[in-house]
Amino acid sequence: MGKKLKKDLEEYKDVRVATTSRIWGIAVGMLAICIPLSAVTKSGAIIPLATITGAAVGTAAVWRSDDKKSKSNYLAQQKIEILEQRIADLETIVSSDDFDLQMKLKQLEQGDRL
Repeated sequence: MGKKLKKDLEEYKDVRVATTSRIWGIAVGMLAICIPLSAVTKSGAIIPLATITGAAVGTAAVWRSDDKKSKSNYLAQQKIEILEQRIADLETIVSSDDFDLQMKLKQLEQGDRL
């Protein structure tokens, strides 16, 4: 079962789509069982309606919660990019200062030789 779920997640680029299809697949199976049972027991449409409502609420929760996570992931990614840029700037500054220092040392060595 775990391999099939992993294959489904790899098939869909978006995890939300895979989870939604899983929720509604189970809901359809539950409907296939509870509709004939509700007709036999004359309990009405309470169980099928509860199944559809549960699947709808689950789907909404999956899509809404992932939006919040993607926004926070986007902000974290921006912070990482800013930090990487700052590090690159610092490396440039240090390497240019190091080059200037080496040039001054060479000039001093050449001055000492004269």
